[in-house]
Amino acid sequence: MLDQTGFDLWANGYDKTVGISDEENSYPFAGYKKILGLIFQSIMETPHEDVLDIGFGTGTLTAKLYEHGCTVYGQDFSSRMIELASAKMPGAHLYPGDFSKGLVKPLADRRYDYIVATYSLHHLTDPQKVTFLSELRGHLKENGKILIGDVAFETREELNQCRKQAGNEWDEDEIYFVFDELKKNFPSLSFAQVSPCAGILTLTR
Repeated sequence: MLDQTGFDLWANGYDKTVGISDEENSYPFAGYKKILGLIFQSIMETPHEDVLDIGFGTGTLTAKLYEHGCTVYGQDFSSRMIELASAKMPGAHLYPGDFSKGLVKPLADRRYDYIVATYSLHHLTDPQKVTFLSELRGHLKENGKILIGDVAFETREELNQCRKQAGNEWDEDEIYFVFDELKKNFPSLSFAQVSPCAGILTLTR
């Protein structure tokens, strides 16, 4: 797993790396642009919302939301990612912090219409995902939504099939979402598969 320094070093080339994988329709970023587009469209159905982005990286998604009138909040542990995202969104409220330890205090003191996480929460273990999602749901406004776009699968069998196909490209340090396992903790959770290796999970308050 990349640590903070690793993400700082990767920051400048991150969008290019993701784009190549998406265009080749290959693991792990197949469907990346479509996932971000679908999440953007969902939030834009009710514009000018308060949006919290967990692990926002270079701000690829939230910069678009910011441009369209959303009030953007975010937490990321890479200082370089924050620097790049801040240049795109000078009025956004972006904070450094390791989300495996929860939300930093300025963000924990607020409630949000949407909380988004794209290709970030796979750095948490499955038990950590349950704990963190429970925390995040408590920070939603009434009828607010958590939208997670990530490497994700309906079943463990589908994950294993993807692992086999990916071969040496598979990242054993990342812990991907398995919908039917996570749903046991969140009965209202829904899932839409977008590509062979990724999809969108939605959790409503």
